[in-house]
Amino acid sequence: MSQGEDSGSSVDLRTMRGKDYPTISQFTIFLENRVGALQSFLRRFVNTQVRILALSMNDSTEYCILRCILSHPEQGREILERAGLAMIESDLIAIELQPSAQPLMDVCNALLRAEINLLQTYALMVKSDAGTVVALMVDNIDQAQETLASGGLRMLTENELTELT
Repeated sequence: MSQGEDSGSSVDLRTMRGKDYPTISQFTIFLENRVGALQSFLRRFVNTQVRILALSMNDSTEYCILRCILSHPEQGREILERAGLAMIESDLIAIELQPSAQPLMDVCNALLRAEINLLQTYALMVKSDAGTVVALMVDNIDQAQETLASGGLRMLTENELTELT
């Protein structure tokens, strides 16, 4: 702890690992579209504590857009930056799907009623007590969180995802 000189108040200088609010980080990485590019990307995380929790790839003739969610996003970001990879970081929502015949339909219905557009979705490779966890990118994250929480859906923080790995 450090003392402020003019006010005499104490300032807590501890940093937080991960986020304690219910969003998760997605990394969008631009890779050259060539044989072995994905393996080269994955190799960067060997012998680290960073695990890939979700992965999505779209390719074109010259490049590939790789989207991933990492178990330790701060360390993952550092690895990607050191590699000099072009990337974008975005906030997503991780949600535990409720056991039902069509659990994703409940999520879509809630978002539709609130007029929230769903931009991306994919399943995470984690084992939750409740079952499947999905990542959602929406056009209004604050309103989506409020809407989904009021519908009884549980959102996970990055710290909770890290514990599930």
